[in-house]
Amino acid sequence: MYFAALLARTEDGWEASDTELDDVETLSDLTDLAREASVDEDTVLVYIEQEDAWFGVVRVDGEEDPRIYVSDASAAARSSYGEILLTDEMLGREPGAEDEIAALEELVDLDGTEDGEPERTAPAADTDDDAPDPDAVPAGPIGELGVLADLGMSEKELLTLQTDALAEIAEAVGAAEVLESVR
Repeated sequence: MYFAALLARTEDGWEASDTELDDVETLSDLTDLAREASVDEDTVLVYIEQEDAWFGVVRVDGEEDPRIYVSDASAAARSSYGEILLTDEMLGREPGAEDEIAALEELVDLDGTEDGEPERTAPAADTDDDAPDPDAVPAGPIGELGVLADLGMSEKELLTLQTDALAEIAEAVGAAEVLESVR
């Protein structure tokens, strides 16, 4: 089960709302949702958690690129909402590499054989099972550790959050009361 909330900073403090992510398919969609909640292009924090397995914070400041922190990348990678947050850049991959590989895999009959000719099998190569998988998602936190530093939560505090991380984040940024009203 997921919980998602938007915290939008205003000149009078913070406004909080829980939000549905049913129509969100990409980071761009999520960023647009945050910008719609923004007042005068001020800071908006989008918080997503999955049953204490992982949480993510996306910070959107006006038209700047979103800044992202995910508490456990490997857990988030197994989640449809987590996959939205784990960008190629965060994972150290070349942007769009997965799309290109998927497109190439869809191509048919590029194995060097004629139609109807049986596929040739190459001799088994020695593989190094200990070699790191370049597509593997690292366990543990990933992203911008200082995403909340200027709002009152240090990198160290962010790294030590466990259960009910949203309440602690809201407390640190001064939005605890408004968050309680939507929970």
